[in-house]
Amino acid sequence: METTPCLRFLRPYLSGLQPANKAAYARLFSASRTKTDGKSTACVVEQKRAFHLSEVRRYSSAKHVISEDDLATAAARTITVERRVQKLRAYDVLRFPRLDHRASRMTIPAFRQKFEDEATTPASGDITLEGRIMSIRRAGSKLVFFNILGGYQQVQVMVDLARLSSPPLDPEKFIRALHPLRRGDIISVSGTAMRTKTGELTLGALKLPTIISPALAPLPEKLINDETKILNRHVDLLVNRRISDIIRLRSEIIKSMRDFFHEQDFLEVQTPILADSAGGATARPFLTTSTALTQKQLAMRIAPELWLKRLVVGGNDRIFEIGPSFRNEGLDLTHNPEFTTCEFYSAYFNLTDLIQITESLITRLLTDVEEVITTRLTSLQKPQVSIPKGQWKQVEFIPALEDVLGFRFPDLSKPDALEKLSSLLTERHASLVVPEVSLNKLLDHLAAAYLENESLNQPLFIIHHPACMSPLSKSFTCPKTGQLVSARAELFIEGREMANMYEEENDPFEQRRKFQLQLQSKGGSTVADDEGPAEIDESYVQALEHGLPPTGGWGCGVDRLVMFFSGASRISDTLPFGSLKNVVSLSQAAKDP
Repeated sequence: METTPCLRFLRPYLSGLQPANKAAYARLFSASRTKTDGKSTACVVEQKRAFHLSEVRRYSSAKHVISEDDLATAAARTITVERRVQKLRAYDVLRFPRLDHRASRMTIPAFRQKFEDEATTPASGDITLEGRIMSIRRAGSKLVFFNILGGYQQVQVMVDLARLSSPPLDPEKFIRALHPLRRGDIISVSGTAMRTKTGELTLGALKLPTIISPALAPLPEKLINDETKILNRHVDLLVNRRISDIIRLRSEIIKSMRDFFHEQDFLEVQTPILADSAGGATARPFLTTSTALTQKQLAMRIAPELWLKRLVVGGNDRIFEIGPSFRNEGLDLTHNPEFTTCEFYSAYFNLTDLIQITESLITRLLTDVEEVITTRLTSLQKPQVSIPKGQWKQVEFIPALEDVLGFRFPDLSKPDALEKLSSLLTERHASLVVPEVSLNKLLDHLAAAYLENESLNQPLFIIHHPACMSPLSKSFTCPKTGQLVSARAELFIEGREMANMYEEENDPFEQRRKFQLQLQSKGGSTVADDEGPAEIDESYVQALEHGLPPTGGWGCGVDRLVMFFSGASRISDTLPFGSLKNVVSLSQAAKDP
């Protein structure tokens, strides 16, 4: 007979394999497509596994990624899958049928909702449920219990030989009919609602369950290894309830945000992701090309801000967007190059209005999150954050830093501000390591070191940042320090940035001047980098010439918001398929020969 060992099932284990290992791997399975002289698939694969391990020992370098245990596990998994396929074929149940229409079909959540509150569930009409088998318990030769999963909920199914209406079976045939069923199989079963002697809601089967999508690969009880979880995210979601609940909480948070803005009479829109330039934030964009515009380099947006403010110019006084943005920068526990943002803009909002609506939104989200965690997402813990009943704490950027550092800042709008500030820091704080960065980044570093920790015990707004840090916001002279500052605020909770907001610059002359200063600080570079856009966005300045009303703008990272409310320690836990590193590893593993 001719066999075809399931090479594709081993690929996820081979990400990062050294070339020599890959060569050995290729040799191992090259003979798998030849005649096997009647030997069983399991025997053939086992022989090749042993050969492969010896070849890996011979060819692998000291830094090879895949261990012999990993390879042995992969080979064992292939054997398991092949045996499963053979068994299903022997019982003639290896099929993936279309579903017939059944008026009696009901989802598991709907089934539980309909019958859960009744002390005793009366006999109902014929009900059909579909779901994935999560456990099987055999109670003798005539009684089997299943727990099936669907719609994030489980329900018990009882298959009792005495209750089956058809076909007539003796105990031996009954056992044989249920023998192919395994944890992970997706089944359809029809019966009536009932309760067991212990009072558990159960579907009492009237017919034998039917496999409608067999699980060829085994479904583990747990997934612990991080690499395995990354490469098998679909399995991770099935067996680790907390991961699934975080993804569901993400959806609930986004829904709550949408509801909040709709209730405040905001219009939701979608703005372009691809354009000829990226603006609205200081970040390095991803660059690409289009076959439709072959002579033009395009950029993926780093923020939707400039597009949204164009819409405000167009008469949309209250507007918001929840969608993806892309920044070609680092990747760590709290940053991912592809992320989701929420931004809103409201005509005639000032900074006080922005702070007040932020307090209302966060309070609303906390209430909704606590409710959904209590009732449905029970594997998660409620956020342990204290929300003040009155006005939340505010500190002014420059005065607060001057108090902590013990000296007055130089004029931060002057060209030599960075040099003077660095010199003062070195002189007054000899032990302080002053990073060699731009003025904006140095100021941000000081705020992170000396101000943000005040948010550990209660929410904190840091307000009135130096104007050089916010080229798109309105600026004014601070009466306390005489510095040019922005009408801006950042919200921090437990040391994490939650939201950024400011009054938008609507003077086209002043906006062009700020863009020019931003370019000058880059030394006239024509290449976009992490300090902002490479050129003035003249189309945006021209839009301002039509009149942008006094406007307040607000933005937050949805992924970080989900991290905060769910207690996740990594941004990858809040994303259905993890961070960019996880996605690339998954794709690469599937491509490796």
